[in-house]
Amino acid sequence: MYDAIIIGGGAAGLFCAITAGRRGRRVVVIEHNAEVGRKIMISGGGRCNFTNREVSAENFVSRNPHFCRSALAGFSPDDFVELVKDHRIAFYEKKLGQLFCRESSRQIVDMLLAECRDARVRVETSCSVKDISRGENGEFEAVTANGVFRSPKLVIACGGLSFPKIGATGFGYDIARQYGLAIEETRPSLVALVAKKKADARLAGISVDAAVAAGGVTFRENILFTHRGLSGPAILQASNYWDPRKPVVIDLLPDGDIANVLSEAGNARKTAANSLAKFFPERLADELLSPNIAAKRVAELSNADIQTIRTNVHERHILFSSTEGYGRAEVTLGGVSTAELSSKTMESRKVSGLYFIGEVIDVTGWLGGYNFQWAWASGFAAGNAI
Repeated sequence: MYDAIIIGGGAAGLFCAITAGRRGRRVVVIEHNAEVGRKIMISGGGRCNFTNREVSAENFVSRNPHFCRSALAGFSPDDFVELVKDHRIAFYEKKLGQLFCRESSRQIVDMLLAECRDARVRVETSCSVKDISRGENGEFEAVTANGVFRSPKLVIACGGLSFPKIGATGFGYDIARQYGLAIEETRPSLVALVAKKKADARLAGISVDAAVAAGGVTFRENILFTHRGLSGPAILQASNYWDPRKPVVIDLLPDGDIANVLSEAGNARKTAANSLAKFFPERLADELLSPNIAAKRVAELSNADIQTIRTNVHERHILFSSTEGYGRAEVTLGGVSTAELSSKTMESRKVSGLYFIGEVIDVTGWLGGYNFQWAWASGFAAGNAI
């Protein structure tokens, strides 16, 4: 018998357990993998982008964009940074406020486990859940490979469908449906996109700075051409807003106007291809120009030619047919509807004592530490309520 059962030993589940344990609650964390924090371990190239210095509701996607405000206000990036400092974990800011461990993601997992021990949290690994039920007395019963656990509080923190190779499943959504909670449609996100038109294999591997617009939001970072479409940070960000019915618009020269570049003194005798080669790899420059325009000297370009070049460089409309799938997605977009939950406690409005936190909820952050901050903040909110 426990004060709370937490299903899922990832970032949100562990932090919820720590928060509740510090308050004297008897908590058990049930994790089906052989070790906790598998997604933490592989994040950030093995260095864990554990938060971002600047976090607001605008950095998240949800059917209710205001839902995350309360939890984010209750536990800030500075709060987590203080914990990291207390454990003497060296970190650095990579770019755009993104904070990473200097050494290894393992340090964050070890920190969370140390905090669990201090808070007397029981952690059960290699512990698959066979059944969840609720008795007439209101207590939840979790039948697992390691025994039966009972509690008046049940927290679902088992994430979404991204990275099935590390054990991700739809278990959290199954529990939500079991108790009659609505699910917003899910799909892979923070993921590379597959072009509707067959990608030019000659461009694969080229990376350039670009501004990428989708769903009314624009991201300025690198894009990477792949054999199937596009990837890179700006594309991953845009995937949160991507609508398969609408093109993604890409500006390959966001700091300038190609028409002005072509009109600069000294360019008149150059071919259009040579002028573009100053800004783009040769293979990409060739793709941006039709053969007849590429061979013309700049002085010979008509206004129509210049407009064509400008459109190809600054307003590339690309339709994508799909994403690269959950196996390559960093997060799952959608999830348990926020209309079903209290924004202050993460508790179900329909089922008292049932909580959902982290990625399983319809709250998805941008690339750059935002999803970890949501895990800490939503876990903290629930941990203070159970």
